[in-house]
Amino acid sequence: MTNPESLCIQTQDLWRTYRAGTAQEVHALKSLSLEIPTGQLVALRGRSGSGKTTLLNCIGSLDKPTKGNIKVFGQEISALSENDLTHFRRSQVSFIFQSFGLNPLFTAYENIELILRIVQPKGGQTSRERKQMTLQALDLVGMSRWQHHRPDELSGGQQQRIAIARALAPLPRLILADEPTGDLDTNTAREIMSIFRRIVDEQKVSLLVSSHDPLINRYADRVLELRSGELIHDTAQTKSISTEVK
Repeated sequence: MTNPESLCIQTQDLWRTYRAGTAQEVHALKSLSLEIPTGQLVALRGRSGSGKTTLLNCIGSLDKPTKGNIKVFGQEISALSENDLTHFRRSQVSFIFQSFGLNPLFTAYENIELILRIVQPKGGQTSRERKQMTLQALDLVGMSRWQHHRPDELSGGQQQRIAIARALAPLPRLILADEPTGDLDTNTAREIMSIFRRIVDEQKVSLLVSSHDPLINRYADRVLELRSGELIHDTAQTKSISTEVK
């Protein structure tokens, strides 16, 4: 049996059921059980409707499972109060989405610094500490030169780098990324995945990425494949790629 303390994510008999109309039930997740160790980049593969986004939302406590258990770093999140769930999301988890979600009126720097104010609005970092954390996050994704640019002055790949930096800045233990390269060309997607690999290796963050792109397989420690809400494959990967951020 795996040591629970070494696990980032553990689900047991996880179900998420929706009702379509008055009677029909749609099972987005079906009796899904898995264990993901800490410090890995794990790819979540599957066609649209396979349950990838639902699983990420349940792990990140944005959605509640119909039944079953989810533990994140050994903590049963379904047992947490709303206040505790808010603290859990702020202190443990960050999210990256296909739509970058940047404030169009703010610069790259301001978009990142703002999240630090939101995550720890009282008794948190000083302004100097927030500045240092923001600049460090920008440097990690190779965007220091563009810190004063607004989103409409950046390419799609650069905007996604800023979104990654924003997720990194609060120093989360887990990042959940839902189709983060879905709107990017192949070369840019490769750059983003290389950044993910570097983050996991250097920052020791756990990263769960859903993606249609088979390119993610080259960067992941494991590939989990879902079909109709069920886990059908769980494969360890051998990586041979560069993680240099250009």
